Amino acid sequence: QVQLVESGGGLVQAGGSLRLSCAASGRTFNFYRMGWFRQAPGKEREFVAAIRWSDGRTYYADSVKGRFTMSRDNAKNTVHLQMNSLKPEDTAVYYCAAAAGGYEYKDWGQGTQVTVSS
Repeated sequence: QVQLVESGGGLVQAGGSLRLSCAASGRTFNFYRMGWFRQAPGKEREFVAAIRWSDGRTYYADSVKGRFTMSRDNAKNTVHLQMNSLKPEDTAVYYCAAAAGGYEYKDWGQGTQVTVSS
């Protein structure tokens, strides 16, 4: 089992930046991918970004490409999501997820709220 704890959410003005972090603990020796998802009020959860643990290759949803950057810290089993040029439509609860020992995201964090004001 992998435990994930997100941090870094908050309130920011449109055009501003936030940096989210997700610290993993437990069985973290066999990561395939870690990802970020978000869910806005009244909407379904959507994919935001992911990173392949083996080589750090990143993947992004079209809606955030060019604005968000995902990175990893192997030593700390931590991933970050640098969010720049934030828009009100980025407002959501952001969840960290891990695919460990397989490709399915089975482990999820509790979420961190990101609110972007106009």
